[in-house]
Amino acid sequence: MSTSLEQLKASGTTVVCDSAIGKYKPQDATTNPSLILAASKKPEYAKLIDAAIAYGKQNGSDLDAQVDAALDRLLVEFGKEILAIIPGKVSTEVDAHYSFDTQASVKKALRIIELYESVGIKKERILIKVASTWEGIQAAHILQSQHGINCNLTLMFSLVQAIAAAEAGAYLISPFVGRILDWYKAAMKREYSAGEDPGVKSVQNIFNYYKKHGYNTIVMGASFRNIGEITELAGCDYLTISPNLLEELYSSKAAVPKKLDPAGAAGLDIPKRSYLNNEALFRFDFNEEQMAVEKLREGISKFAADAVTLKGIIKEKIQAFA
Repeated sequence: MSTSLEQLKASGTTVVCDSAIGKYKPQDATTNPSLILAASKKPEYAKLIDAAIAYGKQNGSDLDAQVDAALDRLLVEFGKEILAIIPGKVSTEVDAHYSFDTQASVKKALRIIELYESVGIKKERILIKVASTWEGIQAAHILQSQHGINCNLTLMFSLVQAIAAAEAGAYLISPFVGRILDWYKAAMKREYSAGEDPGVKSVQNIFNYYKKHGYNTIVMGASFRNIGEITELAGCDYLTISPNLLEELYSSKAAVPKKLDPAGAAGLDIPKRSYLNNEALFRFDFNEEQMAVEKLREGISKFAADAVTLKGIIKEKIQAFA
């Protein structure tokens, strides 16, 4: 019998890894500041950091500018390394400090794409990750419609964000499953089975809404805590899975039946909503969801803090080579 991972792929789900692990044959891979921070401390990635430091020293007018240039280059160095292993796309994240600044997000995204192209990687293999704030969603709209740059809307915790992202023409969204479960377990002080998991239900609702109303934006479930959450979403467009959970699926022969189906969604009674050009309504409806508000804030703060830590490491290395 085929492995659970093979069955998951056979359900129509594209498997993505949050690092490039060739063993599991993921199509795409995704990164974020936390993952790069962790990887930057491993000896095998020293050459990537050295290359970024050298670039920063040559392309910054002062120390802070050198650090910023080196960080941008480090993101690209990791992306390049990943793309040498996988056949598809890699997601590279805009600094979370720009989550509430549309123009700054666009400017940084264009810089990242420029750096990728300078090392021979075309924009078609890159997804620019931005937070699913109102400003981030507008940045994605500009990048998609004016520059042909595909975007991944991350830190997504609600259907409100998902609707706005689809209307903006985002290539892909990353609704977070495990972080939603974390919130509900803490708030409700109870455990949830995979079938009743509120994070799973959130992705199911987004998937069905998109398929019902004909949106082409890819739904990529992310941030999983256990394989039960993953198998309950078999049939979802994409799922991005950590190496430890990929190993569990790879080692298991348990059945993984298809749970999500676009054809089934077509017959559901799901009213259409819109936030197009309506920031006030978006903010009001989003604000009504306490979990989403709290998890978005927390996620932005965590990614921003990890970016600051990464910059600190880079700064020390630049100064050491001075």
